Amino acid sequence: MIKFLIIGLWRDKSRSRLPIIVVTIGVTLTVLMHAYITGFMGDTIEMNARFTNGHIKVMSAAYAENMDQMPVDLALMNVEELLTTLSHEYPDTEWAARIKFGGLIDAPDSQGETRSQGPAMGFGIDLLSAQSRETQRLNLEKALRQGKMPSGPGEILLSDAFALKLKVTPGDTVTLIGSSMNGSMTMYNFIVAGTIAFGVEIMDRGTIIADIRDVRMALDMPDAAGEILGFMNTGFYDNTKANEMAGDFNKKYTTDADEFAPVMKSLSQQGNMGQYVAMSEIWSMYVSLIFIFAMSLVLWNAGLLGGLRRYGEVGIRLAMGEEKGHVYRSMIWESVIIGLAGSVLGTALGLFFAWLIQTYGINISGMMRGASVMFPDTIRARITPPDFYIGFIPGLISTVLGTMLSGIGIYRRQTARLFKELEA
Repeated sequence: MIKFLIIGLWRDKSRSRLPIIVVTIGVTLTVLMHAYITGFMGDTIEMNARFTNGHIKVMSAAYAENMDQMPVDLALMNVEELLTTLSHEYPDTEWAARIKFGGLIDAPDSQGETRSQGPAMGFGIDLLSAQSRETQRLNLEKALRQGKMPSGPGEILLSDAFALKLKVTPGDTVTLIGSSMNGSMTMYNFIVAGTIAFGVEIMDRGTIIADIRDVRMALDMPDAAGEILGFMNTGFYDNTKANEMAGDFNKKYTTDADEFAPVMKSLSQQGNMGQYVAMSEIWSMYVSLIFIFAMSLVLWNAGLLGGLRRYGEVGIRLAMGEEKGHVYRSMIWESVIIGLAGSVLGTALGLFFAWLIQTYGINISGMMRGASVMFPDTIRARITPPDFYIGFIPGLISTVLGTMLSGIGIYRRQTARLFKELEA
């Protein structure tokens, strides 16, 4: 019977073409919207991961307890060996050592005397290695406003607003006054290679970015780093996987007796990020469910109206002696075939458009000028396993339910009445 119904639908375009197109469009929008919302809600998490938290972060146990204070005296030692171990045990994650520090930036005049000073928050990252992706991860080239990117030792990037406050320009020398890893006072000269602007007040107020090797020399931190950040090769944060990695690492290497032993924390285990991760997952689910429910109503009504329009056909079939149950079952099987075909086509189209947005993104940099929150300038979708089956909820189930509801009228009305409607 199914083969007979498929041939009938294929030959009678009036019964199959429009319903399949409607289902395909509905499923395409459902899959695309779910992937878009998942990516949109995760963008802020990814921004925080790239700048501050990483998907995974390795620190000393003492540093983890005072993380907000950026205590360089509690930094990890033997970092190169630890990086090798992490890369070997967790090859699906990219690791990057960083040093976050605070200090005072002194800008001298032509006589070498202090002209202006200001407090700064610094990032020591791998700027000069060819294999490093830190420059792309922090989007430094796009944030560059004056000068150039550091190309050699001793060169730094200064936030544009901070440089304006200190009255320095690319090529000028500034001095970092801070505290070394051993607690002593340190002063180190840097050359301003360029200025950057992230469009976020907290970052533009007073930020310096230097190569991690220069920061180690300035703060007397040989083969040390405050943090080692891990980024999953998928490009997206997976909370379940991150927590499993953290638990596995801590069982092997963390000991209560040594406060300088390395400890691994997932992004959701750092500060208030756990609350935000949970909130983003919940809101993403709520928004997706609302859209799925709306599309289900649309396709339900489409199936309902499609069944009602066929009452004349049903009257003829009943008048010819066909059983009501057989007519009802055939209508349901037709809706299953239409819903299945439309769901498959719609899912394929939705995944294709979602892949385009995930790969190339939607540039909103023009809308983000002067923004006071940290947000990426490119919105990307994110394809997850639910996107491969979520479209079948409105596409198949709702279409079939609509047909089943409309077909109930076959049992409630008399054959003569149905045939009389055909005559009218």
